This record gives sequence, C-alpha cells and structure tokens, in this order.
Amino acid sequence: MTQPAFTLDPARLAAAVRRGERPALAQALNLLDDRRGDSRRQAAQFLKQLQAGETGAEGHLIGMTGPPGAGKSSLTAALIGVWRRRGLRVGVLAVDPSSPVSGGALLGDRLRMKTCADDDGVFIRSLACRGEFGGLSAEVWPMSLVMLAAFDVVMIETVGVGQREIDVSRLCDTTCFVAQPGSGDSIQFLKAGILEVPHVLVVNKEDMGAVARRTLSELGTALGRAHTDGDWEVPVLSASATAGTGIEALADTLAAHGKVIRDSKRLHERRRGYAAQWLLKRLQEEFGGHGITRLGGERAILEQLAGDKLSLFEQLEALRQRLLAEHQFPR
Repeated sequence: MTQPAFTLDPARLAAAVRRGERPALAQALNLLDDRRGDSRRQAAQFLKQLQAGETGAEGHLIGMTGPPGAGKSSLTAALIGVWRRRGLRVGVLAVDPSSPVSGGALLGDRLRMKTCADDDGVFIRSLACRGEFGGLSAEVWPMSLVMLAAFDVVMIETVGVGQREIDVSRLCDTTCFVAQPGSGDSIQFLKAGILEVPHVLVVNKEDMGAVARRTLSELGTALGRAHTDGDWEVPVLSASATAGTGIEALADTLAAHGKVIRDSKRLHERRRGYAAQWLLKRLQEEFGGHGITRLGGERAILEQLAGDKLSLFEQLEALRQRLLAEHQFPR
C-alpha cells in the first residue's frame, strides 16, 4: 500500500493557511499537487476544514491570459508592485509549460518575478500545465482555494492561451486578456470569440509606439464593449510593464470589476459554479461523455453539487464511486 508523504492535522493546517503562514501554504499546495491515494484523502479532509471557515470571500481571483510573448509575467510583476504599495497581500499561481522530461513546471515565471522573492506579502507558486488544454492544470482550482484563504489578491497566469484555451475564464472572478502589439493574434482571437470572454483587455508594450496604438485602436473599434457576464462594459487599456506606465490604471480597473461582482451579491454563486465546472472537467477527462450521461447529464450533476455540503475532493470522489460501482468503468 502506498504511504503518504507525511501525515498532518487538517484543522491545524487549514488554520495556519488562513493566517498566511508560508510553510503551511507550501505544505498545503504540495499536498494538493500529490496525486497518490493517501495524499488525496488527506487533501480532501484539509479542503473540508478550509472550506468550513468560509475563507476567501473577500479575496479577488484574477486570471491573466493572452498569447505567448505578450508580457503576462512582466505585467503581473508590475501589478504586484502596485498591490503591495496599496497594502494588499498577493498570491500568484503561474502555470508554466511542462518539462518534456520530468513533466514538471519549467519555473520560468517565478524566475522572471525576481523582485518579489524577498517580500513576505507575496507568494508565487509555479506549476506545470501537464499537457492540459485550456492553459491551466488540474490543480489550479483547488490551489486557488488555498491562496484565497491567505491573500487579498490571487492572480492565475496561464501558460499562454490558444484559440480554444479559455478555461481561466471559468475559474476566475475577473479575466484580463493581454494583447501583443502588431502580432495579429488579437484579431484572430477576436474572430474566434475568445475576446468575448475577458472583463478587461490591455495592450502591453505601449512603449512600442505606433504599432501598439494601432493594436489598441483595432481592438477598441472591433470589440463590442458590453460583457455578457453582468452589468459591465469591457475597457481596452494600454500599459507598459517595462516603462511602468498604465499599471495603476489597470490595477484600478481590475479592482472596479471585483467590486461590481461583490456588490452584485453573486460571488458565492459564481465560485460554486467554478467548482462545478472543475468537477465536470475532471469527470469528463476520466470517464468521457458516457460517464456524464450515466450521472444524469451536466444539469443533474450541477444541481446535485449545488445542494450538498461535501468538500471539493469529496464531491469528486463521490461521483467517481457512483460510476465505478456500476461496473461500467475499470477501477
């Protein structure tokens, strides 16, 4: 029988995470990243204790996405500087490409955010996408719950979005799309419908001059400003992480959208929806569409999830066991 990497007291670990203790945060994130059976059971108990405290209600979960090379990491680092000057504690989940050898994260984002290394008010965790579509990894949502329990702002930075990779919008309160001046990607994303997803668009590298202004004008002209998600008009901003311009305005705009969500009293409902989408994707990956059908379809699953009080991993395991018990799938 596989032994866990360590034993823990779930209640004590959850309490330490809420206090923002860095060793506890590292231990909790490592536990969620451990896919062994015993560790999964410990993680389920830990999340149950953490979620029982109703933590993270005031935290703002932001997704940063966009094509590779747009400057997402540099922009994130610049935003961290603004948030820290405003007295906010910041957690970052930076999803990196997987190493083709080990499958682990290449840690590029953490290396690029050197200025944050010695600040106790900033916690950066790199993790591998492990080949998942959507620019994220399976561990991002559970890890987001941990980060929200300890920080005022939690940023999820994707590995680099493609034309089908919009999962970050299904897990975050506010989604920010970073456009690369002159690359042509932004218009392609617009045609693919991806730019209907973000709540904020920002053209980074405005110091490039005319080419950045042209991209800003193209997006401002082509984009329908009314967002489908509530009462919000999507702004198109300009910034330069290198020159440090436009960062305060971007931080203000992200905060403004977060306030709209909180004022609407829909934050709890939205986050239950994020959890449900995460669970559905995990089930789809393991059992396919047939498994979803055997459970009554997406609507039936969502209704069940909305009514029970189990923690995230307990919900997933309960649904898995229902399918496995029918002997339709191998254990």
